[in-house]
Amino acid sequence: MAVINTVYHQLDIIYKMNKIKIGAFSVSLLAGTLALSNCGKSEKTLEKVLVLSAIPDQKIANQEANYKALATYLEKKLNIKVKYADSKDYPAAVTRFANDEVHLMWFGGVTGVQARAKVEGSRAIAQGVVDPKYKSYFIAHNSTGLKKSDTFPKEIADFSFTFGSKSSTSGRVMPTYFIEQETGKQPKDFFKEAPQFRLQGSHTATATVVNEGSVKVGVLSYKTYDKLKAAGKLPNCDIIWKTPDYANYNFTAHPSLEKTFGEGFVDKLQQALVDCKDKQALSAIMREEGLIKAENKDFDGIKKVSQVLGFLR
Repeated sequence: MAVINTVYHQLDIIYKMNKIKIGAFSVSLLAGTLALSNCGKSEKTLEKVLVLSAIPDQKIANQEANYKALATYLEKKLNIKVKYADSKDYPAAVTRFANDEVHLMWFGGVTGVQARAKVEGSRAIAQGVVDPKYKSYFIAHNSTGLKKSDTFPKEIADFSFTFGSKSSTSGRVMPTYFIEQETGKQPKDFFKEAPQFRLQGSHTATATVVNEGSVKVGVLSYKTYDKLKAAGKLPNCDIIWKTPDYANYNFTAHPSLEKTFGEGFVDKLQQALVDCKDKQALSAIMREEGLIKAENKDFDGIKKVSQVLGFLR
Protein backbone atom coordinates (compact mmCIF):
# COMPACT_ATOMS: atom_id res chain seq x y z
CA MET A 1 0.00 0.00 0.00
CA ALA A 2 2.84 2.36 0.87
CA VAL A 3 4.46 1.55 -2.46
CA ILE A 4 1.24 2.41 -4.33
CA ASN A 5 0.93 5.73 -2.47
CA THR A 6 4.53 6.56 -3.33
CA VAL A 7 3.89 5.86 -7.01
CA TYR A 8 0.74 8.01 -7.00
CA HIS A 9 2.71 10.80 -5.32
CA GLN A 10 5.45 10.65 -7.94
CA LEU A 11 2.91 10.60 -10.77
CA ASP A 12 1.21 13.66 -9.25
CA ILE A 13 4.51 15.55 -9.13
CA ILE A 14 5.24 14.65 -12.77
CA TYR A 15 1.73 15.79 -13.79
CA LYS A 16 2.06 19.13 -11.99
CA MET A 17 5.52 19.74 -13.47
CA ASN A 18 4.22 19.03 -16.96
CA LYS A 19 1.24 21.31 -16.31
CA ILE A 20 3.60 24.11 -15.33
CA LYS A 21 5.62 23.50 -18.48
CA ILE A 22 2.48 23.53 -20.59
CA GLY A 23 1.34 26.70 -18.82
CA ALA A 24 4.70 28.31 -19.40
CA PHE A 25 4.51 27.35 -23.06
CA SER A 26 1.03 28.89 -23.28
CA VAL A 27 2.24 32.10 -21.69
CA SER A 28 5.23 32.14 -24.02
CA LEU A 29 2.96 31.58 -27.01
CA LEU A 30 0.59 34.33 -25.83
CA ALA A 31 3.50 36.72 -25.37
CA GLY A 32 4.68 35.97 -28.88
CA THR A 33 1.20 36.57 -30.26
CA LEU A 34 0.96 39.91 -28.42
CA ALA A 35 4.41 40.87 -29.67
CA LEU A 36 3.35 40.17 -33.25
CA SER A 37 0.14 42.12 -32.65
CA ASN A 38 2.03 45.08 -31.21
CA CYS A 39 4.47 44.90 -34.08
CA GLY A 40 1.57 45.39 -36.47
CA LYS A 41 0.33 48.32 -34.42
CA SER A 42 3.77 49.91 -34.47
CA GLU A 43 3.87 49.64 -38.22
CA LYS A 44 0.48 51.37 -38.42
CA THR A 45 1.61 54.03 -35.98
CA LEU A 46 4.61 54.73 -38.19
CA GLU A 47 2.44 55.05 -41.29
CA LYS A 48 3.10 58.39 -43.01
CA VAL A 49 -0.04 60.52 -43.08
CA LEU A 50 -0.63 64.16 -43.94
CA VAL A 51 -3.45 65.45 -41.72
CA LEU A 52 -5.49 68.21 -43.34
CA SER A 53 -7.88 70.52 -41.50
CA ALA A 54 -9.55 73.93 -41.70
CA ILE A 55 -10.98 76.65 -39.51
CA PRO A 56 -14.74 75.96 -39.12
CA ASP A 57 -15.98 78.93 -41.16
CA GLN A 58 -18.80 76.73 -42.48
CA LYS A 59 -20.99 74.18 -40.72
CA ILE A 60 -18.62 71.60 -39.22
CA ALA A 61 -20.97 68.78 -40.22
CA ASN A 62 -20.45 69.68 -43.89
CA GLN A 63 -16.71 70.18 -43.87
CA GLU A 64 -15.51 66.57 -43.81
CA ALA A 65 -17.64 65.70 -46.84
CA ASN A 66 -16.56 68.90 -48.62
CA TYR A 67 -12.85 68.30 -48.00
CA LYS A 68 -12.90 64.67 -49.14
CA ALA A 69 -12.29 65.71 -52.76
CA LEU A 70 -9.31 67.87 -51.78
CA ALA A 71 -7.79 65.05 -49.70
CA THR A 72 -8.27 62.63 -52.59
CA TYR A 73 -6.67 65.06 -55.03
CA LEU A 74 -3.57 65.49 -52.84
CA GLU A 75 -3.28 61.73 -52.29
CA LYS A 76 -3.18 61.07 -56.03
CA LYS A 77 -1.00 64.06 -56.89
CA LEU A 78 1.63 63.40 -54.22
CA ASN A 79 1.23 59.62 -53.82
CA ILE A 80 0.75 59.87 -50.05
CA LYS A 81 -2.01 59.19 -47.52
CA VAL A 82 -4.09 62.25 -46.61
CA LYS A 83 -6.62 62.36 -43.78
CA TYR A 84 -9.09 65.16 -42.98
CA ALA A 85 -9.75 66.03 -39.32
CA ASP A 86 -12.27 68.59 -38.03
CA SER A 87 -11.25 71.51 -35.82
CA LYS A 88 -14.12 72.47 -33.53
CA ASP A 89 -13.39 76.19 -33.43
CA TYR A 90 -10.81 78.78 -34.50
CA PRO A 91 -8.58 78.59 -31.37
CA ALA A 92 -8.65 74.78 -31.60
CA ALA A 93 -7.40 74.99 -35.19
CA VAL A 94 -4.40 77.05 -34.08
CA THR A 95 -3.70 74.77 -31.10
CA ARG A 96 -3.89 71.57 -33.16
CA PHE A 97 -1.46 73.00 -35.69
CA ALA A 98 0.90 74.16 -32.93
CA ASN A 99 0.80 70.65 -31.42
CA ASP A 100 1.67 69.06 -34.79
CA GLU A 101 -1.66 67.20 -34.83
CA VAL A 102 -2.48 68.85 -38.17
CA HIS A 103 0.10 69.40 -40.91
CA LEU A 104 -1.80 71.44 -43.50
CA MET A 105 -4.41 73.92 -42.35
CA TRP A 106 -6.75 76.23 -44.25
CA PHE A 107 -6.47 79.30 -42.02
CA GLY A 108 -7.96 82.76 -42.10
CA GLY A 109 -5.50 85.66 -42.17
CA VAL A 110 -5.42 86.11 -38.38
CA THR A 111 -5.41 82.44 -37.37
CA GLY A 112 -2.62 81.86 -39.90
CA VAL A 113 -0.54 84.62 -38.35
CA GLN A 114 -1.24 83.24 -34.86
CA ALA A 115 -0.27 79.69 -35.86
CA ARG A 116 2.94 80.67 -37.63
CA ALA A 117 3.97 82.73 -34.58
CA LYS A 118 3.69 79.53 -32.51
CA VAL A 119 5.51 77.19 -34.91
CA GLU A 120 8.95 78.21 -36.11
CA GLY A 121 9.52 77.26 -39.72
CA SER A 122 5.83 77.03 -40.64
CA ARG A 123 4.96 78.51 -44.02
CA ALA A 124 1.98 80.05 -45.75
CA ILE A 125 2.21 78.28 -49.11
CA ALA A 126 -1.00 78.96 -51.03
CA GLN A 127 -3.97 81.30 -51.12
CA GLY A 128 -6.98 81.83 -53.33
CA VAL A 129 -6.70 84.07 -56.36
CA VAL A 130 -9.15 86.35 -54.50
CA ASP A 131 -7.36 86.34 -51.14
CA PRO A 132 -4.86 89.19 -51.60
CA LYS A 133 -7.90 91.48 -51.99
CA TYR A 134 -10.52 90.07 -49.66
CA LYS A 135 -13.37 91.97 -48.01
CA SER A 136 -16.21 91.73 -45.52
CA TYR A 137 -19.87 92.58 -45.97
CA PHE A 138 -21.96 94.34 -43.34
CA ILE A 139 -25.50 93.03 -43.84
CA ALA A 140 -28.85 94.01 -42.34
CA HIS A 141 -32.31 92.48 -42.02
CA ASN A 142 -34.79 94.18 -44.32
CA SER A 143 -36.91 95.33 -41.36
CA THR A 144 -34.16 97.79 -40.36
CA GLY A 145 -34.75 99.92 -43.43
CA LEU A 146 -30.97 100.24 -43.88
CA LYS A 147 -29.79 100.57 -47.47
CA LYS A 148 -26.48 99.99 -49.22
CA SER A 149 -24.07 102.89 -48.84
CA ASP A 150 -20.53 103.82 -49.89
CA THR A 151 -19.99 105.41 -46.48
CA PHE A 152 -19.89 103.50 -43.21
CA PRO A 153 -23.47 103.13 -41.85
CA LYS A 154 -23.16 104.59 -38.35
CA GLU A 155 -26.88 103.98 -37.82
CA ILE A 156 -26.09 100.32 -37.11
CA ALA A 157 -25.11 101.39 -33.59
CA ASP A 158 -28.84 101.39 -32.73
CA PHE A 159 -29.43 97.77 -33.75
CA SER A 160 -28.48 94.36 -32.40
CA PHE A 161 -25.23 93.28 -34.05
CA THR A 162 -23.21 90.09 -34.44
CA PHE A 163 -19.66 89.28 -35.43
CA GLY A 164 -18.66 85.76 -36.47
CA SER A 165 -16.02 83.86 -34.51
CA LYS A 166 -13.88 85.98 -32.18
CA SER A 167 -10.77 84.96 -34.13
CA SER A 168 -12.24 85.36 -37.61
CA THR A 169 -10.37 87.73 -39.92
CA SER A 170 -13.34 88.70 -42.09
CA GLY A 171 -15.98 88.11 -39.43
CA ARG A 172 -14.41 89.96 -36.52
CA VAL A 173 -10.83 91.28 -36.63
CA MET A 174 -10.87 93.40 -39.79
CA PRO A 175 -14.45 94.62 -39.19
CA THR A 176 -13.35 95.71 -35.70
CA TYR A 177 -10.46 97.59 -37.25
CA PHE A 178 -12.73 99.36 -39.76
CA ILE A 179 -15.33 100.21 -37.12
CA GLU A 180 -12.62 101.89 -35.06
CA GLN A 181 -11.25 103.67 -38.13
CA GLU A 182 -14.70 104.96 -39.15
CA THR A 183 -16.11 105.86 -35.73
CA GLY A 184 -13.12 106.40 -33.45
CA LYS A 185 -14.67 103.92 -31.02
CA GLN A 186 -14.22 100.27 -30.16
CA PRO A 187 -17.26 98.11 -30.96
CA LYS A 188 -18.15 97.73 -27.27
CA ASP A 189 -18.44 101.51 -27.01
CA PHE A 190 -19.94 102.13 -30.47
CA PHE A 191 -22.93 99.78 -30.25
CA LYS A 192 -25.69 100.58 -27.75
CA GLU A 193 -26.19 96.85 -27.21
CA ALA A 194 -23.15 94.61 -26.65
CA PRO A 195 -22.16 92.88 -29.92
CA GLN A 196 -22.74 89.14 -30.17
CA PHE A 197 -20.43 86.42 -31.50
CA ARG A 198 -21.16 83.16 -33.31
CA LEU A 199 -19.63 80.26 -31.40
CA GLN A 200 -20.08 77.74 -34.24
CA GLY A 201 -20.61 78.00 -37.96
CA SER A 202 -19.06 81.45 -38.14
CA HIS A 203 -20.06 83.19 -41.40
CA THR A 204 -22.95 80.89 -42.23
CA ALA A 205 -24.31 81.31 -38.70
CA THR A 206 -24.03 85.11 -38.97
CA ALA A 207 -25.93 85.17 -42.25
CA THR A 208 -28.60 82.85 -40.82
CA VAL A 209 -29.40 84.84 -37.68
CA VAL A 210 -29.53 88.15 -39.60
CA ASN A 211 -31.74 86.65 -42.30
CA GLU A 212 -34.06 85.29 -39.60
CA GLY A 213 -34.14 88.69 -37.90
CA SER A 214 -33.09 87.43 -34.47
CA VAL A 215 -30.11 89.77 -34.88
CA LYS A 216 -30.62 92.82 -37.08
CA VAL A 217 -27.12 93.52 -38.40
CA GLY A 218 -23.97 91.43 -38.84
CA VAL A 219 -20.66 91.17 -40.66
CA LEU A 220 -19.19 88.22 -42.53
CA SER A 221 -16.99 86.97 -45.36
CA TYR A 222 -18.20 88.21 -48.73
CA LYS A 223 -17.54 84.76 -50.20
CA THR A 224 -19.99 83.04 -47.85
CA TYR A 225 -22.64 85.72 -48.32
CA ASP A 226 -22.41 85.61 -52.12
CA LYS A 227 -22.68 81.81 -52.13
CA LEU A 228 -25.72 81.74 -49.83
CA LYS A 229 -27.41 84.61 -51.65
CA ALA A 230 -26.94 82.94 -55.03
CA ALA A 231 -28.52 79.78 -53.59
CA GLY A 232 -31.59 81.77 -52.54
CA LYS A 233 -30.99 81.20 -48.83
CA LEU A 234 -30.92 84.86 -47.75
CA PRO A 235 -34.17 86.46 -48.95
CA ASN A 236 -34.59 88.73 -45.95
CA CYS A 237 -31.24 90.53 -45.71
CA ASP A 238 -28.96 92.60 -47.92
CA ILE A 239 -25.52 94.21 -48.02
CA ILE A 240 -25.32 97.69 -46.53
CA TRP A 241 -21.54 98.28 -46.60
CA LYS A 242 -18.43 96.68 -48.08
CA THR A 243 -15.09 97.03 -46.29
CA PRO A 244 -11.83 98.04 -48.02
CA ASP A 245 -9.68 95.14 -49.26
CA TYR A 246 -7.23 93.15 -47.12
CA ALA A 247 -5.28 89.86 -47.36
CA ASN A 248 -6.99 86.82 -45.90
CA TYR A 249 -7.18 83.02 -46.22
CA ASN A 250 -4.20 80.73 -46.77
CA PHE A 251 -2.93 77.17 -46.58
CA THR A 252 -0.15 76.96 -43.98
CA ALA A 253 2.19 73.96 -43.84
CA HIS A 254 3.83 72.53 -40.72
CA PRO A 255 7.64 72.10 -40.89
CA SER A 256 7.32 68.50 -39.63
CA LEU A 257 6.21 67.56 -43.16
CA GLU A 258 9.83 67.83 -44.26
CA LYS A 259 10.85 65.20 -41.70
CA THR A 260 7.96 62.89 -42.50
CA PHE A 261 8.02 63.01 -46.29
CA GLY A 262 11.53 64.25 -47.01
CA GLU A 263 13.33 67.49 -47.74
CA GLY A 264 11.59 69.65 -50.32
CA PHE A 265 8.15 68.13 -49.72
CA VAL A 266 6.51 71.43 -48.72
CA ASP A 267 7.53 72.92 -52.08
CA LYS A 268 5.97 69.91 -53.83
CA LEU A 269 2.82 70.37 -51.74
CA GLN A 270 2.69 74.05 -52.64
CA GLN A 271 2.95 73.24 -56.35
CA ALA A 272 0.25 70.57 -56.07
CA LEU A 273 -2.14 73.11 -54.55
CA VAL A 274 -1.35 75.78 -57.13
CA ASP A 275 -1.75 73.26 -59.97
CA CYS A 276 -5.15 72.07 -58.70
CA LYS A 277 -7.92 72.43 -61.30
CA ASP A 278 -10.29 69.98 -59.61
CA LYS A 279 -13.48 72.02 -59.11
CA GLN A 280 -14.76 69.74 -56.35
CA ALA A 281 -11.51 70.04 -54.42
CA LEU A 282 -11.45 73.82 -54.83
CA SER A 283 -15.11 74.20 -53.87
CA ALA A 284 -14.32 72.85 -50.39
CA ILE A 285 -12.58 76.14 -49.68
CA MET A 286 -14.82 78.17 -52.01
CA ARG A 287 -11.87 78.95 -54.29
CA GLU A 288 -13.20 77.74 -57.63
CA GLU A 289 -11.12 80.51 -59.25
CA GLY A 290 -8.00 78.59 -58.24
CA LEU A 291 -5.01 79.00 -55.94
CA ILE A 292 -1.80 80.99 -56.19
CA LYS A 293 1.46 80.82 -54.25
CA ALA A 294 1.67 82.57 -50.88
CA GLU A 295 4.39 83.37 -48.38
CA ASN A 296 4.42 84.62 -44.81
CA LYS A 297 5.16 88.25 -45.70
CA ASP A 298 1.91 88.47 -47.69
CA PHE A 299 0.14 88.69 -44.35
CA ASP A 300 2.30 91.36 -42.69
CA GLY A 301 -0.61 93.82 -42.87
CA ILE A 302 -2.91 91.42 -41.02
CA LYS A 303 -0.11 90.78 -38.53
CA LYS A 304 0.18 94.50 -37.73
CA VAL A 305 -3.58 94.94 -37.33
CA SER A 306 -3.72 91.84 -35.10
CA GLN A 307 -0.96 93.27 -32.90
CA VAL A 308 -2.64 96.68 -32.65
CA LEU A 309 -6.00 95.17 -31.73
CA GLY A 310 -4.48 92.70 -29.28
CA PHE A 311 -5.17 89.52 -31.26
CA LEU A 312 -1.48 88.66 -31.44
CA ARG A 313 0.87 88.88 -28.48
